[in-house]
Amino acid sequence: MADFDKLVVGFLVDEVVGGFFVSVPPGHVACIYDRGQGVLPRVWGPGLHLKLPFWQVAKLFNAQILEYTIRKGFNINNKESLGDEPILTTTKDGYPISIEGSILFKIDKANAPEIWENIGDDFVSKVVRPFSRSRIANIFTQINAEAIRSSRTLVEDSLKNELSHLFDDKGLIIEGVLLSEVKILNHQDQPQKEIIFEPETFPHPTTP
Repeated sequence: MADFDKLVVGFLVDEVVGGFFVSVPPGHVACIYDRGQGVLPRVWGPGLHLKLPFWQVAKLFNAQILEYTIRKGFNINNKESLGDEPILTTTKDGYPISIEGSILFKIDKANAPEIWENIGDDFVSKVVRPFSRSRIANIFTQINAEAIRSSRTLVEDSLKNELSHLFDDKGLIIEGVLLSEVKILNHQDQPQKEIIFEPETFPHPTTP
């Protein structure tokens, strides 16, 4: 995974002029750790900024919208990868299901210093993955399979609202939750033929 696909990109290595300045690229923000005061509350946006060399250290955060993908075959060996395997749960009327989709989110720029100080770099493994697994599974246990089939948009809105309450406290903003595929499983957790819904496809335009 490229560095700029991560939420917490890392310590800036492109400090210029002997460490007196920090260059922040577009779509990112930087925070400063001061060896005397700790993490400073100020957030720096894109541009060139002055800092004290050696005494202050800058850390870069990705402020763009990121996609956290939940799909079959996703490799979670790297705990900070932006994704997860399908979420398994049971509907209100007792059907075991497998859920795939995407969560679109970004950091609250104003809270970047608190993210660095209170959570650190392991944001996906500490917040995004456990919260999304728990709340998505819980929401689907409250809905019958037929209601999921007929109320896709309402389910997505419910998931977004539920996750927003949890993520807001951690300095994250949920932009949307998009369900791609929900399958009914048999008792061995293997997909059956019945699919509650699947990814939307669009016909290719025909050439006159």
